[in-house]
Amino acid sequence: MKQREINYYILFENYTQGMMLQKLLREEKIPSRIAPAPRSIQGELGCGMSILLQEEHVEAAKRCIQKYNAVYYDIVALPCQINPRRDKYC
Repeated sequence: MKQREINYYILFENYTQGMMLQKLLREEKIPSRIAPAPRSIQGELGCGMSILLQEEHVEAAKRCIQKYNAVYYDIVALPCQINPRRDKYC
């Protein structure tokens, strides 16, 4: 059985915090993208956005957060939520 890929999500209490951190990550050239917060944890926060990172970029993102004293709620690791066959019917 193939092991599922792990994605890392940076969560926020509000949209502004997320957009500010995304800007900082881009300035530091740390690959990331804005994504909806995973359904399994959306109820914990009022903000439905997150920043999605791959495992190899998590430590660089943490250094960026510390360097700029950026505000965030949590960083969580979850199995990949994307089903590559979701729109295939054959």
